[in-house]
Amino acid sequence: MFIFGVSLRTPYFSRRLSKASTEKQAAVKFGWIQGVLVRCLLNIWGVMLFLRLSWVVGQAGIGLACLIILLATAVTVLTTLSMSAICTNGEVKGGGTYYMISRSLGPEFGGSIGFIFSVANAVAVAMYVVGFAETLRVLLTNNDLPLLDNGINDIRIISCITVIVILGIAIVGTEWETKAQIILLLILLAAMADFLAGAVISPNEEQIAKGYVGWNKTVFIENFGPHFSEDQDFFSVFAVFFPAATGILAGANISGDLKDPQTAIPKGTLLAIFITTLSYILFVVVSGSVVLLDSNGIVDFVSNGTLEYLTNCTFGEKNKCEYGLLNDYQVMEMVSAFSPVIYAGIFAATLSSALASLVSAPKIFQALCKDKLFPGIHFFAKGYGKNNEPRRGYLLAFVIALGCCAIGDLNHIAPLISNFFLAAYCLINLSCFHSTFVKAPGFRPAFRYYSMWLGFLGAILCLLVMFIINWVTSLITFAVVFLLYLCIYQRKPDVNWGSSTQAQTYSLALNAVMKLNEVADHVKNYRPQVLILTGHPSHRPPLVDFGYTITKKLSLLICGNVITKEHLNHKTRTGMLELGHKYLRYRGIKAFYSAVEDTSFSRGVASLNQVAGMGKLRPNMILMGYKNNWETCAHEEVQEYFNVIHNALDMHMSIGILRLPEGMDYSKYAAQLEDYAVLSKKEKKKRMKAAEFNDENGMLRNKSCSELSEISVASCPLDSSRESSPPSSPTTVRSMNGGVSQDPHGQINLGFMGSPDSADGGRVTIPSIPDDIKLSATQFQRRQKKGNIDVWWLFDDGGLTMLIPHILSTRSQWSGCRLRIFALANKKDELDREQRNMVALLNKFRIDYSDVTVIPDIVKPPEESSKKEFEALITKWQSDGSDSKFLITESELYALKDKTNRQIRLSELLHKYSKHSSLIAMTLPMPRKSTCSAALYMAWLETLTKDMPPFLLIRGNQTSVLTFYS
Repeated sequence: MFIFGVSLRTPYFSRRLSKASTEKQAAVKFGWIQGVLVRCLLNIWGVMLFLRLSWVVGQAGIGLACLIILLATAVTVLTTLSMSAICTNGEVKGGGTYYMISRSLGPEFGGSIGFIFSVANAVAVAMYVVGFAETLRVLLTNNDLPLLDNGINDIRIISCITVIVILGIAIVGTEWETKAQIILLLILLAAMADFLAGAVISPNEEQIAKGYVGWNKTVFIENFGPHFSEDQDFFSVFAVFFPAATGILAGANISGDLKDPQTAIPKGTLLAIFITTLSYILFVVVSGSVVLLDSNGIVDFVSNGTLEYLTNCTFGEKNKCEYGLLNDYQVMEMVSAFSPVIYAGIFAATLSSALASLVSAPKIFQALCKDKLFPGIHFFAKGYGKNNEPRRGYLLAFVIALGCCAIGDLNHIAPLISNFFLAAYCLINLSCFHSTFVKAPGFRPAFRYYSMWLGFLGAILCLLVMFIINWVTSLITFAVVFLLYLCIYQRKPDVNWGSSTQAQTYSLALNAVMKLNEVADHVKNYRPQVLILTGHPSHRPPLVDFGYTITKKLSLLICGNVITKEHLNHKTRTGMLELGHKYLRYRGIKAFYSAVEDTSFSRGVASLNQVAGMGKLRPNMILMGYKNNWETCAHEEVQEYFNVIHNALDMHMSIGILRLPEGMDYSKYAAQLEDYAVLSKKEKKKRMKAAEFNDENGMLRNKSCSELSEISVASCPLDSSRESSPPSSPTTVRSMNGGVSQDPHGQINLGFMGSPDSADGGRVTIPSIPDDIKLSATQFQRRQKKGNIDVWWLFDDGGLTMLIPHILSTRSQWSGCRLRIFALANKKDELDREQRNMVALLNKFRIDYSDVTVIPDIVKPPEESSKKEFEALITKWQSDGSDSKFLITESELYALKDKTNRQIRLSELLHKYSKHSSLIAMTLPMPRKSTCSAALYMAWLETLTKDMPPFLLIRGNQTSVLTFYS
């Protein structure tokens, strides 16, 4: 087997393929219980269960605490339903949440949320470790083993040491981490059973003094309602509890390590939510039924039977109660049958959650780095070992967690985590809603229990909860996501994942075109929609740039190519069109590129006129280059060019012909101009190399057009513009930044050049384009020098001759040029009246002009020297008596003598008034069909435009494009 000339049967590739196959077989994959259910249970039964749930009950009461749990469950269930729909709509690879969002909503949303979700998981490591450190500090204090001051510094020291330990476990590998999770789950279950057993056993005096009074109806009734302290309310308590619910993504985050993610993620996650919700509600009821809100901890009140004084905090130290649901975070340890088991459960819950987060963050970040959505992060994409462990990512997450451990306060970390996770939940729900809403045929989830509106409700709930928790942090989260979104949007990564946003673009465009089709035409809404006959867009860059100057942010632009020499197969045609679109995109031109095949150039243009566009988005004007080689080319080519003009007017199209002093055919420099278009973009500097080896497998790779590597495209035959340009050296066309080769038959191969054995490593040196050619080819991309745009409005063509120069004068490139208007008068005594009428007309049309000149002597006979020059011009084309239909006959010259003299006289006036203008726009003279030969007509145009500045000949289709009325 050969790929790009390189055999895959070599020992090198055989070893690589064998190694890859062995590693793939050795990689450990987990089922839904071990991979999803266990992880979700351990993360949801985290630090909140043992350290904050009793505080939540004390603040909110049993009723509102259950409501808080159910509200959090509603958010997580809706998110899980949406996540289940997304992950069952095709194969899910590594990256978990990031992978699902990016493949659904596109790289912009996926990359931004993947980045903050990775950070959130890294910060969550610190949150769980701080919870572990709080418990361990209390345990050390109770045993008179303080580290420093029994305060925040002890928590910081313990946290940092713990993070280092779990980093070591994570680096060993996911397989060992999963085995550790099973052991931790068993310890956690034992601790929960220990708490429930302790709640059934009658308390001793010390426990009663600390608020644990056993099952008591009065305590239940008192604790059922809320008892918020001064600085707390329902939503602040919810903000502290909600991070417990973030564990639902623990299984999805390691989607790349699951045997069957499509089945495992929905089944394991939903079951984990159901089990944990019931257990949390059970623990709320139990703790609220057996523990007082406040207790001063004085045992004497229990001994002498004065229990009513236990809740009087004035007897406590510093007139405060140290125990009870509102004050003691260690209530579960106090209620338990054997307190060391509770400590073991707290350690298991916190360490398992921290370990899961430390594993999740690097794996998500690794998937993000592999997609190269952000600059400079691909370093962290490298994996190690049979499971492709992201060890570099582990170290990065370790650094982030270590920094957050310096905060040392769990209540300050929890709201920050909540907002980051809620942003991810919101986009998961939005992904499901949007994919269903746009009705993309490719969205066919195997999971059926989802709804578009449930996804929408879940997204709204997540947004509301974000602002309820902390509106400042929510705004910061939105700002971070927005900035990351803009970063990816501006970079325009070369990825195509078939996202719902792409489907939405199609749907919106289709609806807009259909709606536009129902809008009646009106002169005020006229826009010049231009079809430019460019051939391949890179062959005539000045013509493309000039056309885009007219249509930029205004109307439709289509670059047309008529292929007359050879029939193209589908693959070649597709490759040619893609190259054209890439050139336009790199050059910053928003236009379409269309091509047709026909043996006749004029018929091909007529076909383009009929098929280009759709509905109201259809060209109403043709812009073409002047045929510089009309005197030397075949007679048939001149006739074809002439037919294009007549056919356009017959089809009620406007016509524009642009002539430049230096010409506009740059096909011989097409390859260099393509590279220049790429290099002119700062963010595209990496594409400066023509070809390079793939870093990973040593094979030659074309960065921009590797998919076209085997396409062969005809050179000259592909370019319809060869019909209207002088002969030039054989043109070599090639892919953007790609290598080229030309065979004797004019065929070129787009794609790779060089070989791995070449001295320069397969790189191709691209000849630099001469500076004068570069300046000429890009002349309309630069600001034009100060001067005049002269408009010679000779006939009433509907006003297009005036509108196009006006549009040009509003562009930044022509902002230094003023409009000068020239009109003709047949008699001198009409001069003043014609000039006043023209000024009044321009004012009504609201055309900004600098000067109006009415020329009275148009009927004056031209100079003899000018006549002789014209006669010399047509000598070659005059008939010698033969019946050739391409030649100029004496009868034709006699019949059109007055028109010919008029064109010669106009030429003299143009040289007199507009020789040094920046641009001349003139109404295109158009004789009646069949009265003028193609050669004579081209002689008229040559006389008018020869040795002049850039010259635009325009002819409207007699449809009014200017109006007086508002």
